[in-house]
Amino acid sequence: MPTQETQDPSTPLDVRLGLTDPKDVSHRLRWGILGAGNISSQWVRSLQACPGAEVAAVAARDPERAEQFADRHSIPEAFGNYSDMVHSPNVDIVYVGTITRLHKQHSLLSIAAGKHVLCEKPLAENVGDADEMYRAAEEKGVMLQDGMWTRFFPAVEHARYAIETGIVGDVQLVQADFFDPIYTIQAAPLAFGKDSKPSRITASGKRSGAAIIEYGETKCAVLTFPPFNCELAETTEIIGTKGRLTLGQPGHCPTDLTIRVPPTNGVPSRYRTQGAPAPVQHHVYPLPWGVSIPRPFPNQHGFLYQAEAVHRCLGAGMLVCPQYDKQDSLHAMDLLTEITRQRYAA
Repeated sequence: MPTQETQDPSTPLDVRLGLTDPKDVSHRLRWGILGAGNISSQWVRSLQACPGAEVAAVAARDPERAEQFADRHSIPEAFGNYSDMVHSPNVDIVYVGTITRLHKQHSLLSIAAGKHVLCEKPLAENVGDADEMYRAAEEKGVMLQDGMWTRFFPAVEHARYAIETGIVGDVQLVQADFFDPIYTIQAAPLAFGKDSKPSRITASGKRSGAAIIEYGETKCAVLTFPPFNCELAETTEIIGTKGRLTLGQPGHCPTDLTIRVPPTNGVPSRYRTQGAPAPVQHHVYPLPWGVSIPRPFPNQHGFLYQAEAVHRCLGAGMLVCPQYDKQDSLHAMDLLTEITRQRYAA
């Protein structure tokens, strides 16, 4: 096993920690797809590149829609009833791709049937519902994986490594923007750690909003939620006492990471070098070549990274992916619940 010093810093966390075998992307899992919308279609297209994945069934409220989805993706079984699909003996794990307000209901239905679950983000409407879902999965002995696919991109794996190994020093500030708040919110525990407890949260704005999450007197995350119909930056900056990480556009599914570490720790390089910038390390991680998605959302091919991690972890007998475990998920859901409360308070 390579040491931390010799490993590729973009190595998936479960592999880097020695918890899984990379070959277990071939661990066989029969997937049932709950919901026949566009996001489910893109998930299925990504699964087709995962060696151990077999898409066994799809369910939709409209039987005809389920049949059409099955025909389009060559799926053997189509169900017009969610309960029938999750109870199928041909399904090992359910992908919940329905709308957010139905995530809890559909995840609990699948868990009660003894199926593992990967549920699209946000996991639930609030942290209380998310906690209930995790408790149900624990009681049943199955996986409930939050679908925060951001954390599985190689550029994010590399950023995590850079934070853990102190390359940028002690993180002081996070800046992130995206119209879907859960993506920007997850950047805070990524940078400051899932064990860090905010000392104060301040949020405002409805259609266009922002939040400041403070961690004591010296650290904070500044998050903005511009409307979708804006030319938003979609980048994530993680700023430490020694340097800065930039997850490039789009920051919620980045394919590149820029690391800037000036030679003068604790002082921005341009103030010591007559304006010269810090040395730049730019790392590019192309999308998986084996995924084909017509008219995808940005970088949606990267669903494969999370799918492969699920196969490796279940192949190792694990019921969680360490890239985004229960603690990560509940931390972010707790922040989302409070930020949403403040933004939409009467």
